Amino acid sequence: MSVEWRTDDGPVEYEEAVRAQEERVAAIRAGVASELVWLLEHPPLYTAGTSARAEDLVEPLFPVFRTGRGGQFTYHGPGQRVGYVMLDLKARGLDLAAYVRGLEEWLIRTLASFNVKGERRPGRVGIWIAAGGREAKIGAIGVRVRHWISYHGVSLNLDPDLGHYRGIVPCGISEHGVTSLADQGVIATVAEADLALRRAFADVFG
Repeated sequence: MSVEWRTDDGPVEYEEAVRAQEERVAAIRAGVASELVWLLEHPPLYTAGTSARAEDLVEPLFPVFRTGRGGQFTYHGPGQRVGYVMLDLKARGLDLAAYVRGLEEWLIRTLASFNVKGERRPGRVGIWIAAGGREAKIGAIGVRVRHWISYHGVSLNLDPDLGHYRGIVPCGISEHGVTSLADQGVIATVAEADLALRRAFADVFG
């Protein structure tokens, strides 16, 4: 299947990105557009998924957007690469659980290209790193599916300001931290990250 790739280097406003995804989902369903993976970053903001709890918004340092993706509160901002994935799951087996595992594997393989070991954790969404006697989250996942077309997707921390996370309890998990490639001593440019993401995606989704 042909998947189109779009990359934006400058910050994309969150509401604009959601609107563009919804338009593409409708076009894919109508058979007039191909599947799309869109790599971008946002200005600093928090998003609240469908399971977000009010008490997990500790201090609204940045604008807060209610969104239809699954999950709880997360942060987006400069230094974080977001991957919005619009795939026709009807043509890919109608298996939402397998799709989410594929997104996890995508991030794990991307991290491996930088010699960083990302891991799943039972009962926790996202990708985690065990380093220095602690566990920290480096990649987040939040998806929505409409008429079996996916949107929203993943985020990977390259070098964001980790202090920006203090305004929320990320994904409702307070006992573990948040990390980034830079925090692990790995400097990756946006171009390098995009190339790694594209190669890993091909390995996982074909």
